[in-house]
Amino acid sequence: MSTDNEIIQRSLEEPEAFSGIFERHVRPVGSYIRRRVGADAVDDALSETFLVAFRRRGSFDRSVGSALPWLLGIATRIVKHHRADEAKQWRSFSAAAGAASLATGDHIGIDDRMDADSAVRALAPRIAALSARDRDTLLLYAWGDLTYEQIALGVPVGTVRSRLNRVRRKLAPPGSHSAARLTWMAKEESDVAYGAGA
Repeated sequence: MSTDNEIIQRSLEEPEAFSGIFERHVRPVGSYIRRRVGADAVDDALSETFLVAFRRRGSFDRSVGSALPWLLGIATRIVKHHRADEAKQWRSFSAAAGAASLATGDHIGIDDRMDADSAVRALAPRIAALSARDRDTLLLYAWGDLTYEQIALGVPVGTVRSRLNRVRRKLAPPGSHSAARLTWMAKEESDVAYGAGA
């Protein structure tokens, strides 16, 4: 099986080879974008992400093993052009959260889903109020499933840790001295995968 590096390198001579990157990463990138801008805008933003990636494939840092952080970085920049859609998505997110999580598989218990739904309803307005940079860092970590090191392309890893700690403090319940638990966001097992039910 070819690595992302090998596929991108080959695509410089054989452009059609880039389809391997698309096939390998379309689901996680699409799922991330869908959570950010909603189902109505996901197809346009996803297409634009892979088009930009294709055009810039010559600048891909081949010392990085996976193209996913690079693709999610491109997607995050494209999402910035869809901020109005994202704001609308966050306003409707809490109402839709219960229906989305209950419609998915049974690998999370009902109590866990109810806790997650409650957390989403409580935190959605505060997540929407975060600065764009903090919200991007949080969502790349929680929904993009990236590590601190993968998020930190171009900035120190310590900066990513600082941002996430600041976000946890901001999302903590009022009057609480502990950081908010963000387990409801991790990998979003209760979220609908890109393309499912669309």
